[in-house]
Amino acid sequence: MAYFGYGSLVNRATLRTRIVSAVPARLRGWRRLWRTRPDMPGFPAALLTVEAAEGEGCDGLLVFDRVENLAAVDLREARYRRVAIGRGAIETEAPLPADFEAYVYVAQADLPPHPRPTMILQSYLDAVMQGFHAEHGEAGLIRFVRETGSFDFPILRDRMAPHYPRSVVLTDTEQSLFDDLLSRNGAKFSDAA
Repeated sequence: MAYFGYGSLVNRATLRTRIVSAVPARLRGWRRLWRTRPDMPGFPAALLTVEAAEGEGCDGLLVFDRVENLAAVDLREARYRRVAIGRGAIETEAPLPADFEAYVYVAQADLPPHPRPTMILQSYLDAVMQGFHAEHGEAGLIRFVRETGSFDFPILRDRMAPHYPRSVVLTDTEQSLFDDLLSRNGAKFSDAA
């Protein structure tokens, strides 16, 4: 089976199961966007989700995993629902197996939002952007920023003391590239939680 990662699942360093393989991919008919975190314990961090959107698409990583690992991935993606996607919606340069089940995780829309103001965790965003840069290059990184809706939440500078449990280490070049790209696209950074 396979699942399409469009956020932190694009970064292979954040995967917690022994996957079979993964290929850069694009999911047609869906768009990625930030949304408010559900009302649950912890920091009110924005989360990424996707929604069906005719004529649109988003880059990501198609991860092939073992069926017995699906429960672990479902647990990681708590408060998301696993949705089956048709193979025809997935574009890759690499040839795909003839038959496989594919899924995408969509944030549960019926959960009440967190009462505190929403912020994007820089530590989470770093993991996502590092994954996009590795899988889709600088052009894919630029597409990630431009194609992701609701990118107007402030970004909490938590890189040095990460809130995100699967935070990654960036090179100096990655830090500069990511911060410059976000600043050029109007991102607002905050030091206050």
